Amino acid sequence: MSKDFEPTITAFLCNWCTFTAADLAGTSRLSYPANVKIIRMMCSGMVDPKFVLKAFLEGTDGVFIGGCWPGDCHYINGNMKARRRVALLHEVLGRFGVDRDRLWLRWVAASEGNMFAETVEEMTSRLMELGPCEMKGKKVA
Repeated sequence: MSKDFEPTITAFLCNWCTFTAADLAGTSRLSYPANVKIIRMMCSGMVDPKFVLKAFLEGTDGVFIGGCWPGDCHYINGNMKARRRVALLHEVLGRFGVDRDRLWLRWVAASEGNMFAETVEEMTSRLMELGPCEMKGKKVA
């Protein structure tokens, strides 16, 4: 792995909680890696597995799905739907040789800007240990 390697993270964030936390982190001027590409979703439960697979096939090194804490979902149980999908995605990605540490699901409330920044920092460190993802350009049937 090259010392110049800077992992990319595609983040699908719940509008009501994790996206708001990311916004809070920015307005609070908290420091975190700039390698995260944020995609605002209305709910973590609306993250289609195809979006995650497409992100990996297009070269992202990690995917972060952020949602409301269990019991606080604005769509009642969308975050539990996301949890089930991530469990299945870990299995599917494993079959392609993608380490499960490349796909994270974390609960981050709107007031937890510091937790958002810490999560991105922690994920970046883990991805630097893993090195570049090898899924880019693979053919998926």
